[in-house]
Amino acid sequence: MPTQHTRTIGLTGGIGSGKSTVGQFLADAGATLIDADAIAREVTGPDGSAMPAIRKAFGHAFVTAEGALDRDRMRSLAFTDPDARVQLEQIVHPLVGSTVSARAQTAIEAGSRLVVLDIPLLAESRRWPAQLDAVVVVDCPAAVQIARVIARSGLAEDAVRAIIAAQASRSLRRSLADVVIHNEGVDLAALRTLALQVGRRFGL
Repeated sequence: MPTQHTRTIGLTGGIGSGKSTVGQFLADAGATLIDADAIAREVTGPDGSAMPAIRKAFGHAFVTAEGALDRDRMRSLAFTDPDARVQLEQIVHPLVGSTVSARAQTAIEAGSRLVVLDIPLLAESRRWPAQLDAVVVVDCPAAVQIARVIARSGLAEDAVRAIIAAQASRSLRRSLADVVIHNEGVDLAALRTLALQVGRRFGL
């Protein structure tokens, strides 16, 4: 995927790690940021490309009146039924992956110096490592993740723990990392400095 003028990095981290904030700092500095979560929301939004298969697999009860995925209902099912989660991922992930790749190629052809693929499930995927110049992991302890997610979303602690348990472990993510940004005990200004250091390392 990369050319001699473009570096492509994968950015990942667990929920509440600060990954999205780091991605935004890199985008503000001139990187092209491609957000896999945002694309997932597009394909599962009203009349999104994933919706016909979701409706067929799960039924109309999981589709809102607007034609989008009923996220709350699906979240409840996915965290109690691993097979349902796998089935949903088999529908959504290929659509997200092809869209990410297409947008990355567009950015490369436009001459972007750095393309940042914000992929929450990068560690769980076999698709991405071969397409990346490097993997950047934003990391912090689970207790910090839990406190941040509760503060911003109001989710119960057991719900946040269930989300963390369903994601790759910290050790797995770090084992794949070329760079680890430690986001514990740092303010936004310090986190921005760390993000920009990574950006400069990869061509910004």
